[in-house]
Amino acid sequence: MSDLRDAALSSKAWPFEEARKIVKRYENAPPEKGFVLFETGYGPSGLPHIGTFGEVLRTTMVRRAFEVISDIPTKLICFSDDLDGMRKVPDNVPQREMLAEHLHRPLTSVPDPFGEYESFGHHNNAMLRRFLDTFGFQYEFYSAREYYKSGQFDETLRKAAEKYDDLMAVMLKSLREERQQTYSIFLPIHPETGRVLYVPIKHVDAVEGTVTFDDEDGREWTVPVTGGNVKLQWKPDFGARWAALGVDWESYGKEHAPNTPIYSRICQILGGTPPEVFTYELFLDEKGGKISKSSGNGISIDEWLTYASTESLAYFMFQKPKTAKRLYFDVIPKAMDEYHQQLQAYPTQTMEQKLANPVYHIHGHNVPASDMVVSFSMLLNLAAVSNAETKEQMWGFIQKYAPEASPETHPGLDKAAGFAVRYYHDFVKPTKVYRAPTDQERAALEDLATRLKAWTGNNDPEELQSMVFAVGKDHEFEPLRAWFGAIYEVLLGASQGPRFGGFIALYGIEDTVALINEALAGTFLSD
Repeated sequence: MSDLRDAALSSKAWPFEEARKIVKRYENAPPEKGFVLFETGYGPSGLPHIGTFGEVLRTTMVRRAFEVISDIPTKLICFSDDLDGMRKVPDNVPQREMLAEHLHRPLTSVPDPFGEYESFGHHNNAMLRRFLDTFGFQYEFYSAREYYKSGQFDETLRKAAEKYDDLMAVMLKSLREERQQTYSIFLPIHPETGRVLYVPIKHVDAVEGTVTFDDEDGREWTVPVTGGNVKLQWKPDFGARWAALGVDWESYGKEHAPNTPIYSRICQILGGTPPEVFTYELFLDEKGGKISKSSGNGISIDEWLTYASTESLAYFMFQKPKTAKRLYFDVIPKAMDEYHQQLQAYPTQTMEQKLANPVYHIHGHNVPASDMVVSFSMLLNLAAVSNAETKEQMWGFIQKYAPEASPETHPGLDKAAGFAVRYYHDFVKPTKVYRAPTDQERAALEDLATRLKAWTGNNDPEELQSMVFAVGKDHEFEPLRAWFGAIYEVLLGASQGPRFGGFIALYGIEDTVALINEALAGTFLSD
């Protein structure tokens, strides 16, 4: 066994911990289907979002970890519940009046309001596949409509008819009394209108594999449970899918956690073995409240990628998935810097450390080198002080600090400079608040400017930082961090900032002296 596999078998990184559960599942014999199946589900009533990215990314990370410690082939499927009825008309689509005429029909039977695909469900499925393809995910797409109509679920559906009473007993325990009176695991699809019906089932014929029901007009119908004539309610459908496909691992948000025993028991009744389940925490907004798409208090994936790289988002998703994390714009710079810090640490780490490093789980065996010779937070401060409008302005300062760097040789840094300019203008600039220095602070800043004018040392961030420290000590700031707080508030208009020695090295000694003089003259206070 390779050193890599040895290290992976004991790694405490959560993807390897999950992967080892699957190894244990098949320690006596490999799966009869010939592969380990990872699944992620999708409701195609709307467009893919940041949660979709996180779910598929995390599943991919566990799949990749499993492939390190096992030779059993793997498959990742993205299953779209596109036979689900359209319960309401979305707000953000054209032809809403037309769509209203098709309420409760399966999404794959509703006309596409955009006029591009066979149905609204096909449109949203295409958006999902395009979304996943953009990020390079390796997956197979499964459609509920195709599985129900093609007969691939028929065996499981017949078994559901045979085990109807057992399945109903599981479900009825979880329902309120009034809901119990009309509930059935089967939802018939009306033979004439094509609508998904939430009606009581009068009779289930286990031998014939049919259900009998009255429609909304009181007409009685008997239809087979096979061939796409019915679909299962969503909780039974979850467990039935596990049984029919032989799912080995699935992740979902904690809102599903109370239903896991229901999904699992249904899977078992239908002859399957429930998968290993990974429940992740949901995201919170800046104030610690639950993120809601309707209230718009979260970040969309497009918004994140306006201000930072895909890899920084992947890094954020990797971190502590079982802990609720605040997802708002202020986390973006931190994620960018921490991602690159991990990239920079990776080459010199031990095998065990590499397997615990998020970048291994983001990139697999092909971890790239970081070309960020300047941190993202430093770029933000540079953009703020220079009032940069374009990344080309940023490069004027960057190349003085790192002459060997260019947009061509450092494409990651080039993109980061563009991100920093956008982030500065949208989030930093509107919140800048300068203040006048105290007498003590004014004397210290004047001293700092004098020492910088006389500086004959190298443009070394650490040497410059030591000099800034010395000024603070000489002027008896207690605690010393009050000196740095004054620098940020008086010179940068912010409550916190970078290591100032590094900032001086990047911005330039002459420009820093000019910045101090402008601040002491009250220039920024008059803006």
